[in-house]
Amino acid sequence: MRFSWIYESNRTSLYEDIRIQIKMELKPTESELEILQVIWKKGQCTVREVHEELAANKDAGYTTTLKLMQIMHDKGLVERDTTAKTHVYKALISREQAQSSALDKIINTVFKGSTADLVIQALGQHRASTDELDAIRQYLKQFEE
Repeated sequence: MRFSWIYESNRTSLYEDIRIQIKMELKPTESELEILQVIWKKGQCTVREVHEELAANKDAGYTTTLKLMQIMHDKGLVERDTTAKTHVYKALISREQAQSSALDKIINTVFKGSTADLVIQALGQHRASTDELDAIRQYLKQFEE
């Protein structure tokens, strides 16, 4: 009996380690990011709540939203609470993790690994406020010291 508990404990631990590694490597699609934006804003929500929020801005079918959220659950992007009749979803990936993943993809594919090119392009295309420029200067000072 003790061996069984140790086996289960190790198996669960290994499963969690693998799941954490997979989650860190996730790169949500554009549609998944739209759904995550709604979940991050609300904290947790049902498929209906996500669908209503998305449908306010674009033509989104309920079954499409449902299917995407099921896929996101399978991928480990969201967790689903099935204790009630209506399932409630929560994000398993933070906004920061998603931003980092998307940024890595853009830097490596569009800018061929050049962070400088990305920053120059971003500042050239979008007018930064004085506060944003001050924040950038402060951040760069950390590397100069």
